[in-house]
Amino acid sequence: MSSNRKIVLIFGGFVAAIAATFYPILFYPMSHPDEYRQVQTANRAGISQADVQPVGVKIWSDPFKSK
Repeated sequence: MSSNRKIVLIFGGFVAAIAATFYPILFYPMSHPDEYRQVQTANRAGISQADVQPVGVKIWSDPFKSK
């Protein structure tokens, strides 16, 4: 195998590994916001936002709501 082909395979493998790592972290949640909205609703069900936030900090809101 030529030297250039080895370099391309190594570099391509590295790029594929990075893409495979970022897919579940970045792209899947962005393409399935309803699923994550339901999970966050269940997780925040018993929490009073005003009691959790420090004084002077804006109360957190739905991160999936369009701006």
